[in-house]
Amino acid sequence: MSEDFGQMLDETFKTIHTGEIVEGTIIDVKPDEIILNIGYKSEGIITKNEYSNDSSVDLTSAVKVGDKMEAKVLKLNDGEGQVLLTYKRLAQDRGNKRLEEAFENKEVLKGKVIRVLDGGLSVVVEDSRVFIPASLVSDTFEKDLSKYMDQEIEFIITEFNPRRRRVIGDRKVLVKAENEEKRKELFEKISIGDVVEGVVKNITDFGCFVDLGGVDGLLHISEMSWGHIDSPKNVFKVGEEVKVIIKDINGSKIALSRKFEDENPWKGASTKYAIGNTVTGKVARMTDFGAFVELEPGIDALLHVSQISREHINKPSDVLKKGQEVTAKIVDFDEENKKISLSVKALLPAEDDQAGKPAEEAAPSESAEEAAPVADEPAENNEPAEDKAEGTAEE
Repeated sequence: MSEDFGQMLDETFKTIHTGEIVEGTIIDVKPDEIILNIGYKSEGIITKNEYSNDSSVDLTSAVKVGDKMEAKVLKLNDGEGQVLLTYKRLAQDRGNKRLEEAFENKEVLKGKVIRVLDGGLSVVVEDSRVFIPASLVSDTFEKDLSKYMDQEIEFIITEFNPRRRRVIGDRKVLVKAENEEKRKELFEKISIGDVVEGVVKNITDFGCFVDLGGVDGLLHISEMSWGHIDSPKNVFKVGEEVKVIIKDINGSKIALSRKFEDENPWKGASTKYAIGNTVTGKVARMTDFGAFVELEPGIDALLHVSQISREHINKPSDVLKKGQEVTAKIVDFDEENKKISLSVKALLPAEDDQAGKPAEEAAPSESAEEAAPVADEPAENNEPAEDKAEGTAEE
């Protein structure tokens, strides 16, 4: 009788098969599994790993008791008498169908980045994974892709082969199209001389590239300041917002500058650095023919080697050092060519022409001064000169 009852009880439950899609009602949710009533003699179990590829998902927040959901049967008996179900593989099947449609229609998809790999990004769309190679993530090479983690990004499917588990996405083509539109809009509204704001995108030894909003402009090291700059990395940081001047536009290339005219140190320089003025500055750099002295950021003056001292100097580095403070006199000012010449020698005390000469060299001049009176002196017999003359005549 009991066997008949068991048989009758089994017949009241539906029959299911491996691979079948079933619908159930959630009767319990635990951190690592979901339990469903699927109308079968055993309950259905969905583990966390079979719910989603996202390991950070919280099952207790994702679903709740009483929710209805579909799942795919993996095993009729998981070893404990329960039916092992999978939600993610059902979602993957549906996701693959969605990806296939998007691939055929060249549709733009949006997915969440769940992993950052050495070679690119792993993105999930309806629990189906898409791989985006690093070379197809952006229109410029990005060494560090970690900033994309957990971000939702848009892309298109360029290769779809689920049997080989090869589904490739391309974000670069969208970024290029977007930047091209931004570029077009930007070039329509900017002109040479405009002051605009941008973000430092990349820094090199010769300058830095500034993103003006989809278009990069080059800020050369020579245009970063009125003064001398040793390295752009000492002045700017990637991601920093900067205000720049549009110096030149040549086709798709934009040259930038930070030499604002109201900060031009040469304004009023003709008075401040007039010939004859005494100034103090620091040695900025040296050559064999002279030293360049920075009077203020943006204004360097030449101290020629011949104007450093009254003594002979072979080269400036024999007596000067970079950074050394120097006081000198302005001996030339060329505003048109922005050139100033200095002289330290001009500030030294004037030397006596006779100083340092040997005594014997000075003697002739002294003898010459005494020679005239000696010629007019009387003879040794102390006779008057006239008497001597008369006597000579008579004889």
